[in-house]
Amino acid sequence: MPTLLSVNVGMPKDVPWQGRTVYTGVWKYPVVGPAMVRRLNIDGDGQGDTAGHGGEQRAVLVYQIQSYRHWQRHFGRDDLGYGQFGENLTVDGLPDDEVCIGDRYRIGEAEFEVTQPRVTCYRVGMRFGEPELAALLVSHHRPGVLPAGRARGAGAGGRPHRTDQDRPGRAGRRRHRRAALSPRPRSRQAPPRAGRARAEPRLAGGRSVSCSPRPTVRRPPHHRPGPVSARCG
Repeated sequence: MPTLLSVNVGMPKDVPWQGRTVYTGVWKYPVVGPAMVRRLNIDGDGQGDTAGHGGEQRAVLVYQIQSYRHWQRHFGRDDLGYGQFGENLTVDGLPDDEVCIGDRYRIGEAEFEVTQPRVTCYRVGMRFGEPELAALLVSHHRPGVLPAGRARGAGAGGRPHRTDQDRPGRAGRRRHRRAALSPRPRSRQAPPRAGRARAEPRLAGGRSVSCSPRPTVRRPPHHRPGPVSARCG
């Protein structure tokens, strides 16, 4: 049974990083008592890069204590406090490979719906002091999940309660989620573009990068083509 361990918030600030200044809200710290969850975030919380973080569909970030222990072993660290990974809710349980997009949970008066895995960026490495952490969160399949706030209210410590146990289609979502997190051979026949677009945000929490089809170029008669290279933007 999952348990909420800590609610963490923090406002954006300027932080020196590798010779420049970065405006970031990745520094989160535990709050005492219930915290009000609203449409865009939790009271007292904010994001520096609102193009890549936050918003109605990414109101909060959830990270698991089991992943904390994994990174403690990986880096040999014993100084990690709640909010270290920029998360708003530190939980015991709800592992990335079991939570499904569309799952709903109630914590206190607030209700959340999982919308996507975390899309990692370098700022989490700033907070942790390990620049490579953003890539490792993806390769180790431990990005964390981003829910939207579906019902506003005060979220208190306790157990996140599933509110969609009997919703149809959950078994299919679970199969899709597990398949998306596991490496699999590339199919010889590409799936329909609509299917790929739906699946891309679920891929292990990493950014999905797609190449646009190369345009058809009319060449003059007797043109001898040279080497061709394709590049993703």
